[in-house]
Amino acid sequence: MNPAKVSDTPARSWSLGSAPGAVPLLGHALALWRRPLEFLASLPAHGDVVEFRLGPSRAYLACHPELVHHVLVNPRVFDKGGVFDKARQLLGNSLSVSRGDDHRFQRRLIQPAFHSTRIAAYTAGVGDDTRRAIRSWRAGRTQDIGEAMHALLMQVAARTLFSTSADEETVEEARQCLRTVSQGIYRRTVAPLGIMEKLPTPGNRRYDHANARLREIVDTMIDERRRSEEDHGDLLSTLLRAEHPETGQRLTDEEVLDQVVTFLVAGSETTASTLAFVFHLLGAHPEAERRVHAEIDAAVGDRSPVFDDLPRLEFTRAVITEALRLYPPSWMSMRVAAVDTELGGHPVPAGTMVVYSAHALHHNPELFPDPEEFVPERWLGERAKEVPRGALLPFGAGSHKCIGDVLALTETALIVATIASRWRLRPVPGSVLRPEPKATLEAGPLPMICEPR
Repeated sequence: MNPAKVSDTPARSWSLGSAPGAVPLLGHALALWRRPLEFLASLPAHGDVVEFRLGPSRAYLACHPELVHHVLVNPRVFDKGGVFDKARQLLGNSLSVSRGDDHRFQRRLIQPAFHSTRIAAYTAGVGDDTRRAIRSWRAGRTQDIGEAMHALLMQVAARTLFSTSADEETVEEARQCLRTVSQGIYRRTVAPLGIMEKLPTPGNRRYDHANARLREIVDTMIDERRRSEEDHGDLLSTLLRAEHPETGQRLTDEEVLDQVVTFLVAGSETTASTLAFVFHLLGAHPEAERRVHAEIDAAVGDRSPVFDDLPRLEFTRAVITEALRLYPPSWMSMRVAAVDTELGGHPVPAGTMVVYSAHALHHNPELFPDPEEFVPERWLGERAKEVPRGALLPFGAGSHKCIGDVLALTETALIVATIASRWRLRPVPGSVLRPEPKATLEAGPLPMICEPR
């Protein structure tokens, strides 16, 4: 088979480089394990495509947005593998990890569930969920905002999926299982030679138990809903009734289970982390916080924000976008060359891992001036047009782009507006933000002091 050429970039001369600091036997796996964000962000300085080593295997990081785009929009050439193979232990063959015809079938079947009218209905209760979650907050009390947002988003995701059929105790158990599994996925992804996950360690036993219990909880809820045959107007009901427009084929019970677990992961882990980063950034930048408060007061007043308010929350949405730039939940992902091909003029043999990093893109000074600074204004008006095409990539691109991106952004904006209309959150003096790259990028312990507005 002839190598696939990089499309739409024939006149460009792409620079090729190698990552420094490889260690015998391990290559760069130790650097990726110990300081992954710093390691990946350092590589664009060495070229548009940078070779590095994971144990004995060669891998490439696509550093330029055009090359990343090429990788993402050519799934037949750059197939899902690596981290996705590990993620199948949790997510089965769901939309987020499936390939080829399976993925195309699932995408077409599920896409109507994320129509704007559906999203408006799914998010109608987000304000109520948020108010219940923060009613125990007290003036002067310290909250771990990361933990609080994870608990809240698990409730939001459970209600979106299961309506009122999930009790709080079961949701909390599912959340704890999900946290255990999510923390183990990344370690298994970058572990040299794939040996550690096979050992009967206490951590591996906890991982296996949590994974099995999470799927058991979800499977029970699906079975109950199947028996009731009642349409609750939630995402689970939509999945159970979804039909392929041409064949009439539906998802099997196992496929529904995989999708629900995936949406729980995406709907709680990633959005919760984004919210924690948003409130940290607002607490550290009082002027931006004042502007958000003024906008929310003018658009919403004393009532709870709703879906139709979002167009009037322009600066609030810019703050969220800037938080996603600084701290993208999906901070790194991988593809595997399905055929002998090339990237940036460099031969890439079949089976080679190709990596892209939203974090590395978003912190590249050639793409974003002052990349470490929090500047929401870069997403407003004419300034937004200055951002290079493809430079912002929090939800991926191409046919595998996150199907729930609009739902996630809607939930995030409504929760920010609900909390910010009632509270200011101040960083505890001396506390330091230390982002934790796991299956998603998490804020880690983030204590903040509650101040009523």
